[in-house]
Amino acid sequence: MAAALPLPTQEAPPYNAATKLRLRVARLSILVSVIVLSIKYTAWAVSHSGALLSDAIETILNVLAAIGTLWAVAFAARPADDNHPYGHGKAEYVWAVIEGVLVVLTALVILAIAGHDALHIHAPEAPLPGALLNASAGVINLLWALILRRMGKKHHSQALSSAGDHVLSDVWASIALLVGVCLIPVLHWLWLDPLLSAFVALNVLWTGFGMMRHSMTGLLDEAPPPELVSQVGQTITQAGQGALEAHDLRMRRVGALYFVEFHLIVPDEMRITDAHDICDRIEHAIRAVLGRSSIHIHVEPEDLAKRHKPGASGVLVM
Repeated sequence: MAAALPLPTQEAPPYNAATKLRLRVARLSILVSVIVLSIKYTAWAVSHSGALLSDAIETILNVLAAIGTLWAVAFAARPADDNHPYGHGKAEYVWAVIEGVLVVLTALVILAIAGHDALHIHAPEAPLPGALLNASAGVINLLWALILRRMGKKHHSQALSSAGDHVLSDVWASIALLVGVCLIPVLHWLWLDPLLSAFVALNVLWTGFGMMRHSMTGLLDEAPPPELVSQVGQTITQAGQGALEAHDLRMRRVGALYFVEFHLIVPDEMRITDAHDICDRIEHAIRAVLGRSSIHIHVEPEDLAKRHKPGASGVLVM
């Protein structure tokens, strides 16, 4: 008996330009987070303000989150394989949920610090220098948050978008801290320091829940916006000349990849090659609208048409 031939191995294709750019942004995010953490730690070391310490602790999470974002972007870019025939795109949504959980836990730690400081109130040693240092870190965070959000939206990267939202929430906290810490020596309200810590915690908590809620929509295969589904339906109608009807259109998106499926009714006498040509034409038209897409078209005979059936919905007549 002849020995079985080994199955051919296929190396993973190189990353495309968009993926390389996302990975570069994710790596740079780690560097930015470390720089910001160093500045905020210095701000706390100078002032010994509990509020600035809370902000620095939250930034430690930013560093961990940036490392996780790099992993998620790299893992999601892996090609489909035997164990993951639909690709690895949901890794970004999984990490975004994990990051949201970490953000919530960090908020609880900061709340505990605020409670401790409220019971042991002391005046910051040098609030103004600390606040100014913290403000410089906030400016860096603001610029980087805008970049992350723009890149996440442009390249449909949930990991980058969530990272941008996380960093932006840190910016609002920094603004409040700048105002509040500078007011402490002016108004002599020492309780303002733990109050600001509590504000940071609540802001972080709100961000964490928002990140988890938004990321769960991707894990649960929520449909794209109705206007986009309608546009795809019109595209099918325009490109499907020769077919009789399309129905049961369903869509979902995982990262930058859209999944589209529907049933296509063709005349009984139509040849298979002609039906195949119509499907190819429809697929090309859909990809011109959506970009990267996995499209499944189920071709059916005339007697399965729904347009003459009462109560039928989702029918696109050609």
